[in-house]
Amino acid sequence: MTEPTTQDVLIGVGTGAGAGTVPWVLSGRSAQGLRGQAARLLARLESDSALNVVDDVAEVGRSLVAAGAAFEYRAVVLGRDRAELLAGLRALVEERGAPNVIAGRATRQAQADARPVFVFPGQGTQWVGMAVELLDTSPAFAQEIGACEKALSPYLDWSLEDVLRQAPGTPPLDRVDVVQPVLFSMMLSLARLWRRFGVEPRATVGHSQGEIVAAHVAGALSLEDAARIVALRSRALTAIRGRGEMLTVLAPNERVRTMLADWDGALSVAAVNGPATMTVSGDVSAMAEFGAALSAARMMRWRVPGVDFAAHSAHVEDLRETLLDLAAGIRPARGDVPFYSTVTGQRIDTDELDAEYWYRNLRQTVRFDEAVRSLVTDGHTIFVECSAQPVLTVGMQDIVEELGRSAVLMATLRNEDGGMGRFLAAVAEAYVNGVTVDWTAAFA
Repeated sequence: MTEPTTQDVLIGVGTGAGAGTVPWVLSGRSAQGLRGQAARLLARLESDSALNVVDDVAEVGRSLVAAGAAFEYRAVVLGRDRAELLAGLRALVEERGAPNVIAGRATRQAQADARPVFVFPGQGTQWVGMAVELLDTSPAFAQEIGACEKALSPYLDWSLEDVLRQAPGTPPLDRVDVVQPVLFSMMLSLARLWRRFGVEPRATVGHSQGEIVAAHVAGALSLEDAARIVALRSRALTAIRGRGEMLTVLAPNERVRTMLADWDGALSVAAVNGPATMTVSGDVSAMAEFGAALSAARMMRWRVPGVDFAAHSAHVEDLRETLLDLAAGIRPARGDVPFYSTVTGQRIDTDELDAEYWYRNLRQTVRFDEAVRSLVTDGHTIFVECSAQPVLTVGMQDIVEELGRSAVLMATLRNEDGGMGRFLAAVAEAYVNGVTVDWTAAFA
């Protein structure tokens, strides 16, 4: 393969359809080669005063994708217009950092891995307006949300899209029977958007309700079965609302466990997310006392947003028969993507995901730390959190460092930054770290 020339890149410039954020994708055999390609492109485009409309910059992006090979040294320049994109090229040529330039080196090992682990968190990633910009700018994302709404509609008396847009009269996101189906749809639609860009998961892992999405993406559950589980179980949880709380604590796990002994079962370890990241669940009064003890010990903690119940505690035992009944008709299949369980902490066959498993998923401690250790030990080095904002990366980074390994940990969207520009930046980060990307999807 040879590196593309400026003439190759500019074939066809002048017509085409494009809008919003545009990626210009470049690569070279060396850092100098990458800068050289950027410099040649910059010089050619600066001399072309006709290049001043969005259609033209999109056409440049298409030509780069068509002409370019994915060499080891990579960069993606993102922008909405000519000035922004040319400024990004200049920063790349001059080796200056710029917010719209994502650059990196895809080592041979990274390219061999090629595919990331898709990570799906539980409750707590929601924020008002998290899907609105993508709904308005990405027909593909809107289509996926529509598919989720159709699958959920037999169990809901409200519109998924109306809740995402916070339309007047819709129920609030602080209701468990609302936020869990909404987050399920959000995570699944983001995962499908990644796949439209050619990014296929090498494995999946999910945290609490995130396991339902992970199981579907792995091929274990149909969309209809996954939607049924998340909708009916979130409705069942309303029966224990107001009795409990959940608190995330940043402190060494053993120290937190030692403190919990003073509450003699009124509090439980709900989830272990890393060597110094834990979620505690239990009675409201006991949690108030525990929070005061954490404050006195100057230990960082915060309530899980929108949670007024004690999942992963003895409270869930009151729902056992209900939970088993609602999942009784589920027939899990053996998926084609490896599934790492946060119930067992290991990779398991997905035909084990029966009604009893989904009860354990809500009752037992989430062994996310063990599942991530299993993934890293098995050689997985790239992780993408498919969510509206990242909440698991801190614990994952601690686990990777504890194991003496290295890994790339990526977010998809971020709080108050949920548009196509943010998504393309995430895709670009994956690309420069060696993940195979179908960039033609950006111009579809």
